Amino acid sequence: MERFVDEALVLSTVDYGEADRMVTLLTRQHGKLTAFAAGARKSKRRFAGALEPFMYLRVHLVETRGSTVRLDSTDILAGYYAARQELPLIARALYAVEMCRELTRDHEPHPELFALLEEYLVRLNAKEAGPTSLLAFELSALAHAGLMPRFDACALCGGEPGERPRFDQAHGGAVCEPCGVRARDAVAVPAALLAGLRALQEGHRTPLAPELRAQARGILNVFIAHHLGRRLKSVDFMAQVGLD
Repeated sequence: MERFVDEALVLSTVDYGEADRMVTLLTRQHGKLTAFAAGARKSKRRFAGALEPFMYLRVHLVETRGSTVRLDSTDILAGYYAARQELPLIARALYAVEMCRELTRDHEPHPELFALLEEYLVRLNAKEAGPTSLLAFELSALAHAGLMPRFDACALCGGEPGERPRFDQAHGGAVCEPCGVRARDAVAVPAALLAGLRALQEGHRTPLAPELRAQARGILNVFIAHHLGRRLKSVDFMAQVGLD
């Protein structure tokens, strides 16, 4: 059995048996891994305070015969403790890690996505990531996963979206008004919303107005749920907290 060390962000954990824990990690070099941490809920020496969502760790792992690896020990590199003190920051962090967990497959390296998530958590912890920053994170994460929605042109005909565009998750983004007639699930969206989301895709961090932000949240939730086959659980938590 091969032993290896990697950096990892904790995506989620599930208690297993009386003392163990299954941990989903996004590692820098090996992608998403499911790790078995024997005695994790009792061991204060190896895992104390480490196996919580969005912790940044150095992990000591052992390959096993199945797809699950064994987690032997951890070193905490960053806990993002400031972000854990405010409910809105916790909600955004949990949404970000759940999204990364659902967008990736086991054992497929995603170094760019790892760096993106790490950077976002650092900004959350420093209280430098506002509501629009979460939209920018989502769009970048979708791009890394090969699911980037299109806002610059009609996803069906390639023409200009026009002054009365629509958004259709099934066809991958904006559609012009004539094509929207053929896209049964397309919903009308303001042209200003497409322009704002396109700017975020291009790396511009200009904050969106609250109304546009709420509309952006709505269409991205639908787009992500369509491609994943389910709605992310943390969407409801953000709504309960009062976040758009």
